[in-house]
Amino acid sequence: MAQYKEANAKVMGLDEKYDDYTFPIKPPSPPEGEEAQQATRLSGHPGYLSEQQQAQVHQLRLMLESQGYKKRLDSLTLLRFLRARKFDVNLALKMFVECEAWREKEGLDENVKTWTYPEKAKLSEYYPQYYHKTDKDGRPVYIEQLGKIDLKAMRTITSDKRMLTNLAVEYERLADERLPACSRKAGHLVETCCTIMDIKGVGVFKAKQAYEYIQQASAISQNHYPERLGRFYLINAPRGFYYVWSWITPFLDPVTVAKIHILGDNYQEELLSQVPAENLPAEFGGTCNCPDNCKLADMGPWREPEWASPPAGEPDGSDETNTPPDLKNLTLEAPGTAAADTANAATGKETAAA
Repeated sequence: MAQYKEANAKVMGLDEKYDDYTFPIKPPSPPEGEEAQQATRLSGHPGYLSEQQQAQVHQLRLMLESQGYKKRLDSLTLLRFLRARKFDVNLALKMFVECEAWREKEGLDENVKTWTYPEKAKLSEYYPQYYHKTDKDGRPVYIEQLGKIDLKAMRTITSDKRMLTNLAVEYERLADERLPACSRKAGHLVETCCTIMDIKGVGVFKAKQAYEYIQQASAISQNHYPERLGRFYLINAPRGFYYVWSWITPFLDPVTVAKIHILGDNYQEELLSQVPAENLPAEFGGTCNCPDNCKLADMGPWREPEWASPPAGEPDGSDETNTPPDLKNLTLEAPGTAAADTANAATGKETAAA
């Protein structure tokens, strides 16, 4: 979509080889009188990059190209890795390299093209996970009912391996289809999700039963899909959870804390202040009752012809693999210590996939 090229070039310096975006990358307009607050909140994002940060994007790209990488070197992707590592280029490089090694091991690029998941409808009875329309800021709303998880029943239908592969494939579809469509409809860049995590029914036994799977799912989110959390609503939280949250909050990045909202069973009013009633399923206080079942409909701009488009192809210079031949011998400078992305502090995951 060539109509975005000129406008996008005014937002930040674009790389002609990799940054051919088919959606707007400009930031949302700040509320009146909140320009300074938005500049602080969006530091490190398109439209709010310092000269040094732009140089770090270029530096990271050159370092990756020198190691043989050709895919996923666009500026938005590199910025996510840089923000996740506080713009420490060596740490961002390490994270990217480890992510690409994981992608190669899982055969993810090929899986995205061929993946089918016929067991999804049946699995949703035991662990509802789905995207459903958008919040008031244009983000895709992701809903997960962790309190309903029944892994024993799920494992009679499919395997943990297939569930985790589907998780990764849905993250890819989020990046390739959902977020670009949301950006087009909103008229500004949308890179994150609004997550609703319902923990009603979570108990010690259920948590123990699901711990290993949730830990693996959390690792995929945290290690390979950084900076995808926009807002996080934990609903139906028991009273004791507030004490736990107040204890760990001082150890978290204030930017992360501002995204997370811990709510009890009277969550509807606050949830509806962020998600329009017509976009929120009725069971959570909204008015939406999709004919095909909200859990399975996958409704959103990505399903609307005006905003949807086929996933973008790889930029010029890509090949079938993004793994340098000597990956196992790759050495990096000692990176030191940096805080990992803590957006999944409340539940161990940032966002999840349907």
